[in-house]
Amino acid sequence: MTKGRHVCALFAVLIVICLAARQGAADGPERPNVVIIFTDDQGYGDVGVYGARGFETPHLDQMAAEGVRFTEFYAASPVCTPSRAALLTGSYPIRVGLPNVLGPGSDIGMSADELTLAEMLKAEGYATAIYGKWHLGHHPEFLPTRHGFDEFHGIPYSNDMWPYHPTADHFPDLPLFEGEEVVNAAVQADDQKQFTKEFTERAVAFIEAHRDEPFFVYLAHPMPHVPLYVSEAFEGVSELGLYGDVIMEIDWSVGQILETLRDLELDEQTLVLFASDNGPWLVYGDHAGSSGPLREGKHTTWDGGTRVPFIAWYPGQIPAGAVCREPAMTIDLMPTIAGLTGGALPEHPIDGKDIWPLLRGDDEARTPQEAYFFYHGQGNRVLQAVRSGHWKLHFPHGYHTVVEPGTDGQPGEATQGETPLALFDLKNDLAQQTNLASVYPAVVERLEALADEARVELGDARLDMEGAGVRPPGRIDGE
Repeated sequence: MTKGRHVCALFAVLIVICLAARQGAADGPERPNVVIIFTDDQGYGDVGVYGARGFETPHLDQMAAEGVRFTEFYAASPVCTPSRAALLTGSYPIRVGLPNVLGPGSDIGMSADELTLAEMLKAEGYATAIYGKWHLGHHPEFLPTRHGFDEFHGIPYSNDMWPYHPTADHFPDLPLFEGEEVVNAAVQADDQKQFTKEFTERAVAFIEAHRDEPFFVYLAHPMPHVPLYVSEAFEGVSELGLYGDVIMEIDWSVGQILETLRDLELDEQTLVLFASDNGPWLVYGDHAGSSGPLREGKHTTWDGGTRVPFIAWYPGQIPAGAVCREPAMTIDLMPTIAGLTGGALPEHPIDGKDIWPLLRGDDEARTPQEAYFFYHGQGNRVLQAVRSGHWKLHFPHGYHTVVEPGTDGQPGEATQGETPLALFDLKNDLAQQTNLASVYPAVVERLEALADEARVELGDARLDMEGAGVRPPGRIDGE
């Protein structure tokens, strides 16, 4: 009888455990693995489901068919370094003191005072790796391995910061790092041809090696930033030419990641995010991408410079084939991932907010942000625009606009455009052509008030001329 009671008790315990597990699954997802695929200068119009022409992206299109595609997703900056700083810290670049593009001569980088996404996940027991482009400081104290990444294989800054830049000859050799060691001191064209393939294979191997523990992979492709290079397997595969070939190889890379997760039966345990760091570098013409229906491109705060393709994939948790038309930004990814993984956000202020309800497709889900702010100009510290809801207000500023696009990897001709105070209804005017500032003065007043609050919190180089408007690197915690 005693033995029977023990057996019954054991069954009861098992039933309770199973019910608790089922209840936990119903309440929300288990702690997921995280993969972020971040491309360089890929335009809003450079994915099939976003209207790409001249090449195909079947894997990205399938990822969107199995997940959610955002139509109003923004990078936090129209240039490289600040965009990446925002992704990894959940803060506007001006807050963390990295508003400018870094290069071989830079002496600053990611501050040790910042908590990166990798550090947050590493504290939760995640294995972490970055493959590709870092661009947040190349001195030892700034390298990825000092900021939460167990592994780093890639380049410290942009792939055009080398002696073969088409318009500059002052760059030193481009190094390739393994961890904190330089394993190739002078990257050549043949090396760059293997970048997309090599970094993808390393990411796949890392996933396979860490299949039995939580992992975070940051696959930061140097492409399609100029100069463009593609492996032999993808040469000439697109109708568009070299740029299309490069995007098709990136699409292959996405397919390799998703296929690996499926093969390892990790697909329902992994959140995969795909985005670009900013819009296309239009002055390079046939070696640049497309901003689709959006105005302008890289180096501008018009939507073509900052609105990017964004696809999220998490089978069983993100509804298949969903489309989100709410605004969101890369700064929102860190708090979202923190919420899913149990990661602890820093005690100091950050700017992102949890957008999991948007990713999950909750009924009536809306962006948690009252507004998004866009800085560029004069050390990338001028507040040039603010978006709230479907309205976007541009303050008077100059901007980079192309007169004649270049060909074959050579830049064309650009000039300085000027905009007055201009209000746009992005719901009805995607190309930002009709200035409604005089029609909706109350909207202008509301957005100007939001901008004034941001200037108090984050600053504005136009209003703060001390030191030429350039703050020293480091955190701005606001009032």
